[in-house]
Amino acid sequence: MNDHHKGLTAWQLTMMALGTVVGGSFFLGSAVAIRTAGPSIIISYILGGILVYFIVFSLSEMTVADPDPGSFRAFAEKMYGPGVGFVVGWVYWTGLVLAMSSEATAVSIFLRGWFPGISLQILGSTIIIGVAFLNLLGADRLSKLESGLAVIKIAAIIGFILIGLSLIAGAIPGIPKVGIGELARESWFPAGVSGIAGSMLIVMFTYAGFEIIGLAAAETADPLKTVPRAIAYTVVGLVGLYVIAVSVLLPLIPTGTLSEEESPLVAALVRWQLGWAGNAINFVLVTAILSTMLAAMFGLGRIMRSLADEGHAPAWVKDSGNIPFRGILFSGIAMLIAFFLSFILPAQVYLFLVSSGGFSLLFAYVIILATHYKFRKKFGCPPNGKCQLPGFPYSSWLALGSSILILASMPLIPGQGAGMVAGLLLVFFYSAAYLIKKFYRSRVATESDQDRTKYLPAGLKTNSLQFEFSEELTSDDSNIPKDNKNIEQDSE
Repeated sequence: MNDHHKGLTAWQLTMMALGTVVGGSFFLGSAVAIRTAGPSIIISYILGGILVYFIVFSLSEMTVADPDPGSFRAFAEKMYGPGVGFVVGWVYWTGLVLAMSSEATAVSIFLRGWFPGISLQILGSTIIIGVAFLNLLGADRLSKLESGLAVIKIAAIIGFILIGLSLIAGAIPGIPKVGIGELARESWFPAGVSGIAGSMLIVMFTYAGFEIIGLAAAETADPLKTVPRAIAYTVVGLVGLYVIAVSVLLPLIPTGTLSEEESPLVAALVRWQLGWAGNAINFVLVTAILSTMLAAMFGLGRIMRSLADEGHAPAWVKDSGNIPFRGILFSGIAMLIAFFLSFILPAQVYLFLVSSGGFSLLFAYVIILATHYKFRKKFGCPPNGKCQLPGFPYSSWLALGSSILILASMPLIPGQGAGMVAGLLLVFFYSAAYLIKKFYRSRVATESDQDRTKYLPAGLKTNSLQFEFSEELTSDDSNIPKDNKNIEQDSE
């Protein structure tokens, strides 16, 4: 990275994170979670926010100690070995590529309503090419664009809150006062504790995307100050916005009538004859998905560069400089291929593949927590003894156990069982691919060594092997963050 590169600020990093997180999963997908839990969905969003807090500050502790552009993938490799780094990176990259190809299809369907003369294939491919091109402009310019898009999305949520409060208070002429409305007629726990548990998967999807902060950390001027500040802004802002918005929604519409086919915010406003506001939110929904795709492409490019740097991806993908041009282009081409597969493969097969996206995100969070636990046990509080995650190791155990339970609950949620199966198949596929790669390289290296030492005396052959073995044993210090080499192993 160039020394003169100014770097992203905490505000830019926050807006990029919000651009990733606040997307279609909240504006549209949250309907399923709200219908499942009823009014107790508020508890689900608070619990989800607490879990996100633990995950994101676990990532932050590692990031400020070592702002590697590969973020959680690189940390996992340093703690658990190249096999884990290979599998985590490729599973996350593949899941995100498939998920974003699906988002491109969704946006194309929305846009075709406004441009009926243009085919879905042209609309979708244009969107993906545009998203890749904008990422080639660099993190600083992209963050400014993401800031604008994030402001639109946040303004839409705040606008809904203000209109909803006006309806509740009876401040809109011609519309009777709502008051506590549907809350007076609904059970707070219609499905008991199981309703809260069943909604947690979707709730976590609405929070997904904050890991972009870790991937962008290497492009900040001062990660030690910028990353924790950006994370605090993101977590507080997200949990506050989501909890308030859903709290305002609950009196306006019966939760049992919500459908994944329509945004719950739109449904609530349309029910009270405010269709114009609903149409505006539909426009914001398109903006939200495009914003998510932009930020996702940013992360995909960085993950691919990290994989290539470690020899886990084709050599021609390897790049240098602040902008991973080849990683972005490679990811964009992969997204285009995945998008066109939706028109070639049977619908059931394509949906099965795309559903792995949710698994990939949750899988990444489990890896972040497991990696951080080992990182903290090995190096103490990074950097220089400054802890960020409170309650370690108990908070880590709680967060890791909760994340695994949410991941294991996927088959219990309609439509998500396939996601778990597809995700596990990805893990198996890339594990096998790593073993094959390792075997092939080992065989090539062995043949090369044999050719090199073929004509050497026996004593020199032995010394050569001893030298290579000792060199491998002494190379482990490269995995230790520079700031932590003098930290006691357990500063708790």
